[in-house]
Amino acid sequence: MTTELTEEEMRRALFGEPETPASVIDIHEQDTAPEIVIAEQSTAVKKKKLLKSFTSGLKVTLRVGNEFEGKMHEIVHEADTLSSLVAEQEATKIAKKKFRFVEVISVKSM
Repeated sequence: MTTELTEEEMRRALFGEPETPASVIDIHEQDTAPEIVIAEQSTAVKKKKLLKSFTSGLKVTLRVGNEFEGKMHEIVHEADTLSSLVAEQEATKIAKKKFRFVEVISVKSM
């Protein structure tokens, strides 16, 4: 019994039978392929927009005012993220544009 294997037999033992190569693509098929890809991209964009509208987010309640120990107002900011830290920072950043003092009261899911 011989233990010497050829390189081809070793490759077959390790990796299995080689796969048959794909058939040659015609030039006409290559011309139509980019049009199909563009159509798929546009439907993917539509799906992404639809999915974005249905995602749940967080509702951040803030107490804001312009006077120190003065009259304070409560505002609610709805964030499209699931991270409470990001939602809190986003709401605070937006509120700081109009108000001097901003205090976060709560962060709840919608």
